[in-house]
Amino acid sequence: MNRSITGWITHRWAKWVVLALSLVFLAGMGSFGSKLTSVVDNDIASWLPGDAESTKVIQKAAAFSNPDDIPAIVLYVRDGGTTPDDLAKATADVAALKGVDDVSGVVGPIPSQDGKALQVIATITLSDDGWEMLPDRVDDIAKITERGGSDGLDVRLAGPAALGADQAEAFSGIDGILLFSAVGIVFVILLITYRSLQLAFVFLFCGVGAVGIAQGVVYLLAKNLDLTVNGQSQGILSVLVLGAGVDYALLLVARYREELHNYEDRHEAMAHALHRAAPAILASGATVIIGLLCLTLAQMNSTASLGPVGAAGIACALLVMLVMLPALLVVVGRWIFWPFVPRFGAPLKSDTGIWAKVGQRIKRAPRTVWVVTTLVLVGLSFGIVQLDANGLTNEQSFTKQQPSVAAEKKLAEHFPGGAGSPVAVIAKGDHAEAVAEALSGVKGIDPASVAVKSPAGSPVAYVEGTLTSAPDSAAAFSTIDRARDAVHAVDGADALLGGNTAVNKDVQEASGADNRLIIPVILVVVLLILGLLLRSIAAPLILLVTVVVSFAAAVGISALVFRHVFGFEGADSSFPLFAFVFLVALGIDYNIFLMTRVREESLKHGTRKGALIGLAATGGVITSAGFVLAGTFTALATLPIVFLAELGFVVAVGVLLDTIIVRSVLVTALNLDIGRHIWWPSALWKTDGPGHLADEAHPADPVAPGSEPVHKA
Repeated sequence: MNRSITGWITHRWAKWVVLALSLVFLAGMGSFGSKLTSVVDNDIASWLPGDAESTKVIQKAAAFSNPDDIPAIVLYVRDGGTTPDDLAKATADVAALKGVDDVSGVVGPIPSQDGKALQVIATITLSDDGWEMLPDRVDDIAKITERGGSDGLDVRLAGPAALGADQAEAFSGIDGILLFSAVGIVFVILLITYRSLQLAFVFLFCGVGAVGIAQGVVYLLAKNLDLTVNGQSQGILSVLVLGAGVDYALLLVARYREELHNYEDRHEAMAHALHRAAPAILASGATVIIGLLCLTLAQMNSTASLGPVGAAGIACALLVMLVMLPALLVVVGRWIFWPFVPRFGAPLKSDTGIWAKVGQRIKRAPRTVWVVTTLVLVGLSFGIVQLDANGLTNEQSFTKQQPSVAAEKKLAEHFPGGAGSPVAVIAKGDHAEAVAEALSGVKGIDPASVAVKSPAGSPVAYVEGTLTSAPDSAAAFSTIDRARDAVHAVDGADALLGGNTAVNKDVQEASGADNRLIIPVILVVVLLILGLLLRSIAAPLILLVTVVVSFAAAVGISALVFRHVFGFEGADSSFPLFAFVFLVALGIDYNIFLMTRVREESLKHGTRKGALIGLAATGGVITSAGFVLAGTFTALATLPIVFLAELGFVVAVGVLLDTIIVRSVLVTALNLDIGRHIWWPSALWKTDGPGHLADEAHPADPVAPGSEPVHKA
């Protein structure tokens, strides 16, 4: 960061202006952030690939079926066969359900062929805040249907409305729950790391403030620029901003604490710390921002929208930690570190710390260390074969049993598996009967259920049919393929096939395409950023390989834990991409933190000595940062959603691997083994500091950071 800018932020009187403006900005944006939930869009279109066939069906079917209509199925089951009293109860419920708010139509009772069940279909028409109100409407239906009835009658709620209500409740309060959990975890880690209560509160104040500002910015973007925000991106935003923001704060404060030993005036110490630490922090933030923006290339709307949401959040975290935090720290003074206050002129003890000792051990046989470490990581990566990232059924999507899922399984025992989730076909109006006939002949479609729903003579035909298998099953996906082939073959009909099952299938295919496109793009982007930062070709290539190996090992470990410990049966099809984005973009941060310091020290002492000094100086803070980020993502496990629980776990494992193994052991061993050649083809490769010849021949012990001459005010 430019010295004039750092000087203004930490100036004796300008700091008050900076802090005051920062607090006003925080309060203003925080007020907007409190409204974020009001613009969250969890409608199906906010998740779907925009050009998918099922999406086009939703758009064209609006003339025949309200896209805001969602059916709730009331299932009445008696194992010995339904009785006249059961039929009377179901009939009475139909009359009562017509009076429920937002229920626009009720059909039934419909008996099952085996005589053991009845079903009533109540259509709920969602309003603008439909996602949030759905659980209440489903509860209203449950209160009516669960009362009365004779002993032995099993009454349950199934269908898309019941499933949607369970999903809405799983995401309800996502912001508050995640933030509260993450703050608690981070507070404990900070307290253990710094053993300073007041400093931990400063970190959290700035971290939570960054979250509030980020939510405000995202709210304004959603309100005024039509940025799509759904429950998934809303939850990830708070975790991402808090974790990354506190990481940036830790790096800055560690450098500030170091400079307080060199400068008597805290303003000068902070100015020097900002000047030295800000480039690495900005480079790290830029890596994450650009990596997230690569998600806008995704076909999936839910994935594409997360890119700008997350990028805006990281930008806000950078702003708070590089402007408000420095001003706040120089305002409060050295006492913020109490009881371990850094004293001017007192020597640092980084050369005797644990990471200095680790460096000395690695120095004895660096090649053996990096070869063995790499082999271990590669071995762990073979666990990836246990990862089934081909999508999750409704039952597999939750970490615990949901009433709607159990009811859906019961419904499938007595009615066609796709009841309540019909296959929908849009075609030219004069081909309605031909399309209906083609759909009736498809294996897996109940021929008796196929019907033309559009008026006679309509220019557009709307045809529905019911799947004979569960709508989220592999058999149903196969049926969708056969049905599409059949209706597409009707000459001149221009038929398109959609429905809930087709939507899920299109989502999986789009996610697979996104994985193949975006992962290579992110690798190239990260490589370019590292090249510009380190002014080298060799170092970025080596660092990128280490992060990819770390990613593979993290996913391998996680896949084994998912299957054999947590009992998860698979992973969402978008899981590999999300895991890659967060692990590579965030994981490379720690290598940036380390290597920028190694480069700084290499200019003075040579690469091998610089590698040892860099590890000793940054080891503690990077490890702390890793635990903080891992802890915040672990908070995702507090939600009963398998995708978020898996994402939180893999990021936590990957971050800990990066900070403890990859950055401290693997990268340091490579630095020591390769030496000055890691900076090829920059000038540092040729000179490697003032004494590289001696350094190449006899790697010296590290020089303690802070042992340079001290500066009085």
